Amino acid sequence: MRVGVVGCGYWGSKHVRVLQQIPVVSEVVVVDPRPERRAEFIPSASGITAFSDLTSALPRMDAAVIAVPPTEHSRIALQAIAAGKHVLVEKPMTTSTASAHRLIEEAAARDLTLMVGHTFEYNAAVWKLREVIESGELGEIYYIDTARLNLGMYQTDVNVLWDLAPHDISIINYLLGSGARSVHAWGARLADFSQEDVGGIRLNYGDRSVVAQVHVSWLDPCKVRRVTVVGSQKMAVYDDLVDQERLRIYDKSVAPVQDDVRNRPMSYRYGGISSPYIQMQEPLRVQDEHFIECILSGRRPRTDGESGLAVVQTLEAAALSLRRGTAILLDGQEAPAAKEAPTGKEAPTGKEAPTGKPALLSSTHLARKGASHKEVSRTTESTR
Repeated sequence: MRVGVVGCGYWGSKHVRVLQQIPVVSEVVVVDPRPERRAEFIPSASGITAFSDLTSALPRMDAAVIAVPPTEHSRIALQAIAAGKHVLVEKPMTTSTASAHRLIEEAAARDLTLMVGHTFEYNAAVWKLREVIESGELGEIYYIDTARLNLGMYQTDVNVLWDLAPHDISIINYLLGSGARSVHAWGARLADFSQEDVGGIRLNYGDRSVVAQVHVSWLDPCKVRRVTVVGSQKMAVYDDLVDQERLRIYDKSVAPVQDDVRNRPMSYRYGGISSPYIQMQEPLRVQDEHFIECILSGRRPRTDGESGLAVVQTLEAAALSLRRGTAILLDGQEAPAAKEAPTGKEAPTGKEAPTGKPALLSSTHLARKGASHKEVSRTTESTR
């Protein structure tokens, strides 16, 4: 298997390193127009070939990992698919639902594997958190809160919602096994006047009666990667930045006292904190091994094109919500046309939703497809 990595920046270089460690990958093809980036990989190890453009590199690869800026995802992925190559596209899969649909259709027409780099869905701590939720240990899920904050890493082609929120949207969709029913976003341009650099998204999962809030920022003094799940019986916190006890279960809850219907004082329960044992593997390696295994076996990736589409639809709804200042419903209707480079600053077009009432945008209802995390673990072992 010869795998190309198109774009060798922050994420692309990580893919190059991981792919070199997978035994069935005989050659890693680096594609980047910058000579200094290509030069960094050539002396590092044998089995690496470098090209300045994708057209020249395509005959040397069987599959491609697309790690270019998000607004280029669709164009580069379509070029690889048209050449008969299997494709893994970094998040977000595209920057419009129309282009996401096209990627899915083109890959299906050629019987090619299309996968999206929702890396946290290959994280053992996230797998365990879903198990805890499904077991009922937390009780009824009240809400989910996520924070993905840092100082810097400004992007030039998309705002902070498109840059950071895909991770948390995919995590929440995976934990709940469905997609959001409505989206309400806010954002502000503070240090960068061309893009929103701080913002949030409120997601309503109507089928589960769960509200989720996503907070993202390029303008925060502390690096934060945290997911909090609050249930009626217990609460859980997944912190990706700690080395030990990444997942903690808090035996805490609150409930109204039933014998006073007029005042209804609250009863608080404080218990201990437990942390289940989790055998961690590098999520990116698990993801890339799964991509290779799906190509070889023909099975459907757990983060397939439909998974990527659901996240793109949510982000597109968030961009529309930013412009209109109202919630956007995802109800299965046709989506309005969207530009390939949504920044939150485009002037609204068409008839606006009435103030205070939610607008409508299409959504493919998410029922998570593909293997369970246990199946992924087994297939990962088979590719080593």
